[in-house]
Amino acid sequence: MTAIYTLDGTQVRTLEDFWRLIGEAVNGPGGYFGRNLDAFSDCLGGGFGQPDDDDYVVEWRDHEASREHLGYPETARQLELRLSRCHPANRPAVSADLSAARDQHGPTVFDWLIEIFEDRAPGVLRLQ
Repeated sequence: MTAIYTLDGTQVRTLEDFWRLIGEAVNGPGGYFGRNLDAFSDCLGGGFGQPDDDDYVVEWRDHEASREHLGYPETARQLELRLSRCHPANRPAVSADLSAARDQHGPTVFDWLIEIFEDRAPGVLRLQ
């Protein structure tokens, strides 16, 4: 039987909201399913936090609301945070990504998440 984990896209206003909601959907209140892009990728790929069910899907309902909230302003905010913490050698690349996001170019936070779903767990995500 396929387990279905549901995300309410109207509640995903920031990347931090996504981490909380995906964790709760998969592993219950206070649950963990990644709290950064690498950890999320690991969880989807079978690392720590993966659902016990081998056969599961994630239904992201009202994903268009999430797409809007996880657009360029949230992307710029996340890249500003990344820039403040990254290794000095990575600052030029992160700065370029930040500049692009401020100009509303390039991938958004929403795009980052979709790409990870597609790369690490093809067919698991259902956008509704």
